[in-house]
Amino acid sequence: MTMPLSQPIATLPQSAVAAGFVSREGEAALARQLLRPLFPSDHEIMLLAGFDAYERLVGFECAEGDATGRCVITPQCWNRLLRRHVATIIMAHNHPSGIAKPSEADLACTREAGQFLRLIGIDLSDHLIFVESGHFSFRNAQLI
Repeated sequence: MTMPLSQPIATLPQSAVAAGFVSREGEAALARQLLRPLFPSDHEIMLLAGFDAYERLVGFECAEGDATGRCVITPQCWNRLLRRHVATIIMAHNHPSGIAKPSEADLACTREAGQFLRLIGIDLSDHLIFVESGHFSFRNAQLI
């Protein structure tokens, strides 16, 4: 089932949430060894991982939360990553609350980033939301 990203979070089917969740034990090496250790437990941050056409990691950018606690990906953040000639980007952030379900802001951010990246020929491979027990994958939930 494909879910439009503009659908309100309250109507996100439980099956999509379940389909997108990956337990910590089932995480791939990229999630478990590279991304997970970078997230603090006390506040939310957003990481952008850029890969070249050969799937080699060429850069990381970090967007910290603002005064409201929301992560803002600034134009400067995008510019620094895009200068590295990325072909694919994975977005990842954490929910210190322990709830892996994407918020309306998460859905909107993913939709907007995907549209922006498509315009310039870059693939948004996934958006992962990390919690202590695992992570939610927008790709697995068919939201990308």
